[in-house]
Amino acid sequence: MKEPMKLTLEQKFSLRSFETQVDKMSREQAQEFLVKLYEQMMMRETMYKQFLKHEWGIDSAA
Repeated sequence: MKEPMKLTLEQKFSLRSFETQVDKMSREQAQEFLVKLYEQMMMRETMYKQFLKHEWGIDSAA
């Protein structure tokens, strides 16, 4: 990976839309949203790890 990763035009649009939504939130709403978002990120990471373990045949069941 010599070139830094860049967002697609669709992703840039989505990010701008997200930014607009966040701007309209209260501080409390934004804090609650961030906690939920972080939880989802951790869950996604766990799912990726489990998927890779399964695909590579190194899951604990083996």
